[in-house]
Amino acid sequence: MRKIYIVPNFVTTVNMFCGFYSIIASIHQSFVMASWAIVAAGVFDMLDGRIARLAKATSEFGVEYDSLSDLISFGMAPAILLHQWALEPYDRLGWLAAFLFVTCGALRLARFNVSSAVIPKNYFQGLPIPMAGGVVATFVIFNQTLNWLNPNHPFVLILTFGLASLMVSTIRFPSCKELNWRSRATFGYLLVGVLVMILIAMKPEITLFLLFMTYIGLCLLWNGVCLLKGTHHRAQSEVGSAMFYE
Repeated sequence: MRKIYIVPNFVTTVNMFCGFYSIIASIHQSFVMASWAIVAAGVFDMLDGRIARLAKATSEFGVEYDSLSDLISFGMAPAILLHQWALEPYDRLGWLAAFLFVTCGALRLARFNVSSAVIPKNYFQGLPIPMAGGVVATFVIFNQTLNWLNPNHPFVLILTFGLASLMVSTIRFPSCKELNWRSRATFGYLLVGVLVMILIAMKPEITLFLLFMTYIGLCLLWNGVCLLKGTHHRAQSEVGSAMFYE
């Protein structure tokens, strides 16, 4: 039996624990706690890959284990949260929408695993499942803080279908994984980073959801501009059909 790296896989396990705890909290109607557990899972999801790369402890086992963990933390947990919090009154349509979210998340993970060697590292194809789960979690926190919408509002159903569609789409979302953090940059980048950190620290219950939606909105706008210029089609043709086949 091959040896496995303890530290990065332990962090992945903590990620999965947060997702499992979120499911338990949703079942007990503790929706804010369930949402924060998904946010915590997102933090550990960012850490495990970073730790593995820094320690040169990446492995095929770690990649597969991380995908299974992500399906629980950012697929199952947000879907159950959505159903228990807002979609249950829709009866069959509600649980089918939640199931669609899980299915699209699983398809997104499978497509990423088989096409990671083909697609450039500077962007994701389709909305990453941690981002989709993060939108769900921060939206619940945002809404519970401001009492913006009734949980049974049709917007929640539309959001569920929208996030599911974005995960299996071919829309490009810029990635920060390949950034060289040691490279030099202008003072403006540092200032923007500090301002974002201050905004999150001031009122995370509100700003986290707004930041997620701003990111998605800017990405959709960027893809629209690329589509008009014809560059989006050329980028997709370079990848071809390899993303759907091993």
